[in-house]
Amino acid sequence: MKKTLFVFVIMIGLMLPDTLEAQCAMCRAALESSGDMKAAEGINNGIVYLMALPYILVAGLFYFVYRKMKNRATEEV
Repeated sequence: MKKTLFVFVIMIGLMLPDTLEAQCAMCRAALESSGDMKAAEGINNGIVYLMALPYILVAGLFYFVYRKMKNRATEEV
C-alpha cells in the first residue's frame, strides 16, 4: 500500500511541472519584462521553496497525529 501511494504521488508530481512553475503573476510579469531570465527563474524557485515548507510541516504534523492515534487504537484492543 505504501509503495503504491508513493509511486502515485511521484507520478502526479512529474505530470505537473508546468503548473508548479506558474507562480505569482505580478512578480513573474515584472521579472520577465526586465529581460533577466536568470533572476526570474531564481525568484520563481524561491517562491516554490517558501510555498513548500508549510505544506511539509503540516504533513509532518498530521503524520505524527496519525501515528499517535493508531498506537492508541492498538493499545485499547
